[in-house]
Amino acid sequence: MEMDESINVFGKKLIPCSVKPKTGFFRNGCCDTNDMDFGSHTVCVQVTEEFLEFSKSVGNDLSTPMPMWDFPGLKHGDKWCLCASRWLEAYRAGMAPKVFLKSTHKRALEIIPLELLERFAVDEEEE
Repeated sequence: MEMDESINVFGKKLIPCSVKPKTGFFRNGCCDTNDMDFGSHTVCVQVTEEFLEFSKSVGNDLSTPMPMWDFPGLKHGDKWCLCASRWLEAYRAGMAPKVFLKSTHKRALEIIPLELLERFAVDEEEE
């Protein structure tokens, strides 16, 4: 299964999102994608307790571990490659988590305008 080019929303090399927990459609730590990734797991976010509760309330439980999918369950502060449509849904509900733009794949822009993502950007220069 071949990946799309690893390019972020700025047209530069995609920076890894998280290896602990290991994230991404390919579970390679990056928000890489391809045409098989129907959910577009392209937005690198930092989850909050409020976001996790919201996500669970709309049918996407991200806090319960699912070992069969190599999914540890997320907790407040974890970084994760979130589906672009889920991020947009959370935004519309006032629950959008912060975004790491250098780790967000350019294909997220097919669903979310860059200007909107920039409003939720985390300053990566201080990391």
